[in-house]
Amino acid sequence: MRILHTMIRVGDLERSIAFYTDVLGMRVLRRKEYPDGRFTNVFVGYQDEQDGAALELTYNWDTDAYDLGTGYGHIALAVDDVYAACERIRERGGRITREPGPMKHGTTVLAFVEDPDGYKIELLGSKAA
Repeated sequence: MRILHTMIRVGDLERSIAFYTDVLGMRVLRRKEYPDGRFTNVFVGYQDEQDGAALELTYNWDTDAYDLGTGYGHIALAVDDVYAACERIRERGGRITREPGPMKHGTTVLAFVEDPDGYKIELLGSKAA
């Protein structure tokens, strides 16, 4: 068994695709529209789905915002250098919500970014992941 993907609902599909591809450097792996169900699924990731997990962006055509709720935590991404990753993200228009630095009560360097829908994304040095 292995993890295939994580699904999040997004309010503006093109804005979300731009964030995950242009700001975080993922690529669109596949896209499918479901007219009868009035939704679109777009899978994004860093590698082909057979080689690693993906993120499924689900856009329900009649919904432009969601309450994230209290159960959601975050998506975690491994990066070579948390500080450099934050600079690249900031230069590309991304929003850093927790500047890089050691985690509370620990030494692991991390940072947090927020996507256009408010989902938190943790950046961890690849050695810490």
